[in-house]
Amino acid sequence: MYTYALVMVRSVEGERSLKHVQIREYVRELVVGESPGASAPSERELVQKFSVARATVRQALDALVADGLLVRIPGRGTFVARPPRAASPVLGFSEEMARRGMQASSETLLLGREKAGPTIARALGIKEGAAVVHWRRLRRGDGVPICIEDVYLDEAIVPGMLERTAPTSLYAELATRQMRPSWVDDTFRADVANIEEATLLGLSVGVPVLRRQRKSVAGDRYVEVCRSVYRADRYALHLQLGPS
Repeated sequence: MYTYALVMVRSVEGERSLKHVQIREYVRELVVGESPGASAPSERELVQKFSVARATVRQALDALVADGLLVRIPGRGTFVARPPRAASPVLGFSEEMARRGMQASSETLLLGREKAGPTIARALGIKEGAAVVHWRRLRRGDGVPICIEDVYLDEAIVPGMLERTAPTSLYAELATRQMRPSWVDDTFRADVANIEEATLLGLSVGVPVLRRQRKSVAGDRYVEVCRSVYRADRYALHLQLGPS
């Protein structure tokens, strides 16, 4: 009797799983091709149509939500989700200014070889004391100072860079070496301008600035560490957040 009961339980669970799959695929066929925001069948409708428990229907809909096909809005119902947006492309300063309709220009303040300190070495995944290129620039948009940028590069990936005229665009230069960043890790924090920063950016000492630290990745290695100081009155950070 015990063995028989166990087999029966497994049979019921298998049937319930099959119902869940049937409901999931039924709803998928209904909503594929529908406009974002269109209503999906309600749980009550599906319970009545398939004669199953609400938990089974919810499991089917949960799978479609996880797939990004549906989205639940509390108090309103379940709807066709918007297609996921592609990640924003990685842009350098010149490209970012062009996207904003501004003409980028730069003034090199420093370009030379240094020994990597512990922080830069760790960020670039190189040995402490290894040669790095340090490039400091004042970046402008339409002639107005926007930011001060300190870039550190593993010299091994940009051989000869110091022997030539500085490139107009760092990312364009890295692209010629098949090392253009495809992914970045940016950290922003609010701060105030010190004397040197205020002088370069045309600000008063102590006014708000936005600091960004960026680590850029090409392939499977870090290629750039960049520390930037932006004028808060000339630069805004725009984020779009929502369900994944």
